[in-house]
Formats: sequence, structure tokens, C-alpha cells
Amino acid sequence: MKKSKAMAVAMAGLAYFAVGSCRVMAADAELAAPLAYYVAEFEVTDPEGMKPYSAQVESTFKPYGGHFIVRGGKTISLEGEAPMRRRVVIEFASIEKAQAWYDSKEYTELRKIRQRSAKTDVYLIEGVPAQ
Repeated sequence: MKKSKAMAVAMAGLAYFAVGSCRVMAADAELAAPLAYYVAEFEVTDPEGMKPYSAQVESTFKPYGGHFIVRGGKTISLEGEAPMRRRVVIEFASIEKAQAWYDSKEYTELRKIRQRSAKTDVYLIEGVPAQ
């Protein structure tokens, strides 16, 4: 009886270790996933029409874990000519989260304002794995 009790304790300990190891591996896998960047390059054609978009866009991507990396700002040319268009970069934890935000009902409606008020090029870029 003592052997079976000792064996049960040993098996429980092993199971506890195995579950903990799986959690660590899953956490490491999440950390290693590539980040994603939504990049918009645009020329505003209707500044007044663009105001509602600018005021509301952040509230649409925050629930998806997005945050601004670049929002306009000064561009300094180091080589060649600096582009004249404005740039926005929003970072997400993954391409999937960025795409889910872009396809969301909230952003789909808001995006129509940007499309009416500016000439834009918009794309997602997969970054390097998070560390």
C-alpha cells in the first residue's frame, strides 16, 4: 500500500511538472510570435472631413491590443528625399489581431471616412518575433 501511495505522489508531481512545462512553452511561443504593423501613408484631401476619423480611430484598435508607434510627426531625410505624405504605424501582437481590427465592424465604418478624406496606401507588415 505504501508503494502505491508513493507512486501516486510521484505521478502527481510529474503531472504538475508537465503541466507547468507546457504553460512555459506556450508562453514562450506567444513571445516568439512576430509582431505586426499596420502602416498607412496618406495625403489628406479634406482636413475637416478627416477630423472624426482622427478622433475615433484609436478607440477602434485598442481592444485588439494595438498602439501607435508613429502618428505623423516630423520626417527627416537621411538619404534621398523625404516623402511628403503623412505616415501612421500601429503595432499589434500578431498579423491576425491586426487583420481582425481592420475587418472589425467599428473600423470598417470609420475607414470610410478616411477613404473619402484622404488618398491612402495601407498595408500590414509582419515584424520580427517579440522578445
